[in-house]
Amino acid sequence: MSSNIQPILDRALAGERLTGEDVTALLESNDLTRIGLAADEIRQRKNPGDVVTYIIDRNINYTNVCNVVCTFCAFYRRPGKPDTYVHSIDEICKRIDETIALGGTGVLMQGGLHPDFNIEWYEELLTTLHAKYPRFQLHCFSPPEIHNMSLISKLDYETILRRLKAAGLNSMPGGGAEILDDEVRKRVSTKCTTQEWLDVMRAVHKVGLISTGTMMFGIGDRIEHRVRHLERIRQVQDEALAAKAIDPNYGEFTAFIPWTFQRENTALGRKITEEPTGIDYLKMLAVSRLFLDNIQHIQASWLTQGIKLGQTALRFGADDMGSIMIEENVVSAAGANNEANERDLRYQIREAGYVPQQRDILYKHVDRDGIGNIDQSSSMKLKQLSVAFAD
Repeated sequence: MSSNIQPILDRALAGERLTGEDVTALLESNDLTRIGLAADEIRQRKNPGDVVTYIIDRNINYTNVCNVVCTFCAFYRRPGKPDTYVHSIDEICKRIDETIALGGTGVLMQGGLHPDFNIEWYEELLTTLHAKYPRFQLHCFSPPEIHNMSLISKLDYETILRRLKAAGLNSMPGGGAEILDDEVRKRVSTKCTTQEWLDVMRAVHKVGLISTGTMMFGIGDRIEHRVRHLERIRQVQDEALAAKAIDPNYGEFTAFIPWTFQRENTALGRKITEEPTGIDYLKMLAVSRLFLDNIQHIQASWLTQGIKLGQTALRFGADDMGSIMIEENVVSAAGANNEANERDLRYQIREAGYVPQQRDILYKHVDRDGIGNIDQSSSMKLKQLSVAFAD
């Protein structure tokens, strides 16, 4: 199988668009080295230079109450259970204040699918935060959350997203994608379908918001499911870029982030007999870079894969290390306990042969103290917070 992939890689390097059949051949190949070299070359062409970006932000999970069942999730709690919570505005503001003090530029805020929260609840949340932190970027919610708002408020996706944007929403993460194929989704979750996830993202882009695409694999999916996932992400981006050529205010996917299922403490994890290896992760990352020719950035998921494998990903197509993750609750609940502060992340980037550069959610560079300088007290405080919120 490995001997057949060079023509595919040659076509990718020549600027030709790969097909689903090409992706299948690459994912079935054991020639990780050649795939990685090709992905690294494409990464250099799309993002030339020796800069690797990262962001200082925080994952705030505003509630763990959720009215759907996902067998791969250890974070959610059913309504009425004693260990449920909903963060108050004051609690969220306290976390944002800490993030700003550490050089953060935004917050990634997501939560469970609460059965009582209508569109007005989310509007009030965004309006309050935007009024208090007008320059702070609110990267919030996910397609399943938007779908849940639609069910509760009886409004279409576009109307909901226009209202959220007017309230202060800057962009939307790509959570809840897992594998965009209903053959897999219906076995592991009761939340939104593949079509509903894709339609939410189409509405996100239509109202002029940017978003990210994601993939969590290793949940009983096969190569053909992963291929269809990539094809669907690329199709939505094709549509967005075609519309953007007419209307520059149209949104798009800024990045794609694949990672592997974290199985500890989950119902699904007790059933899965095989899980993706580091090789599988690097191959998927590299193939994503080769296939998603219309997406600018590929992000390494050091949080799930570990800091060393995240560093290695920078030579397999990734140009961004994502967040230092001051606080994260969802994948850590499922057993991912990797930690890094800003100093750690910058060190790993430099040791891989690149120059670390802080960015914001819009991928604009941020220069706090000069690219090589980190305030010592902030770095120490950041490390303490990273440890405190890892549990």
